[in-house]
Amino acid sequence: MQATVLLRDRLASLLAEMDGVPDYQRLAAEVLGIRNAPVELARRLVSQALVVEDRHEEWQRIGERVCAQAPGAPGVYVLRDAAGRALYVGKAVNLRRRLRTHFSERRWRGLKPEFARACDAEWQEVGSELEGLLREAMLISELQPAVNVQTAAPSLVRRAIPRSLMRDVIVIVPSVEEDSVELVAAKVDGRTFIQRTRRNGVDLPVHTTRLMRFFNSALGGRREADGLGPIVFSWLAGRGRSATRIDPHDVASPRELRTRLGGLLADDRLFAERIVVIDSKFRAVSR
Repeated sequence: MQATVLLRDRLASLLAEMDGVPDYQRLAAEVLGIRNAPVELARRLVSQALVVEDRHEEWQRIGERVCAQAPGAPGVYVLRDAAGRALYVGKAVNLRRRLRTHFSERRWRGLKPEFARACDAEWQEVGSELEGLLREAMLISELQPAVNVQTAAPSLVRRAIPRSLMRDVIVIVPSVEEDSVELVAAKVDGRTFIQRTRRNGVDLPVHTTRLMRFFNSALGGRREADGLGPIVFSWLAGRGRSATRIDPHDVASPRELRTRLGGLLADDRLFAERIVVIDSKFRAVSR
């Protein structure tokens, strides 16, 4: 540790002499012994060397606490620094296992300097892969975390989505609450809306009105996230191709949508088989 402290002090001293214009290649060569490194690589190596090694043990304790509290369930998570700023947003099939990977000893040795500032984590369990993809993207867009590479909404241009899937849709996926489902609405203009509703149908009078307003109003619903529709359409084209869905424009009113959704939510096959709605009647299609 003493050698690391001396290394850090020498880097800091040379940086001070450079009057705010760091020559990372010189620093990498003279202090780290790495010559002819590209500028970006030299900058990253110097930044890593400046990570306070004394924080290692504290970082390990934080990891042990976070991983002990995290559930072994699917979800999205946020790593934050001491000031509460978001460093990284991710999703996982098993939150506890993924966070253990973040805080592993092997990860520390090549850790990005931003990750070393992690002091806490928060998470939200999800009921499906689609919900996890959307909530991760929502958090990245909202928080603009320092470590995530892509912080802008996904583009349809870069996604191979069949034209037949490019239509307004309501997808029914499981919820973390056993007595509920998540209704994921997506518009071709990119907007999305997630509504949790109970399977006994008691919430449907209100929720179907919200859904119809989302699809028929230029303003959309009050909880929409602009630009995330490509995630829904891409998922439906791939891993979600067997998901049960409804075309909101096949119904004339919230009442008719309520009837269709009520029948689907009461069907025991809902998440065992894909259910196709034809003329308000349901038939199962083998997954």
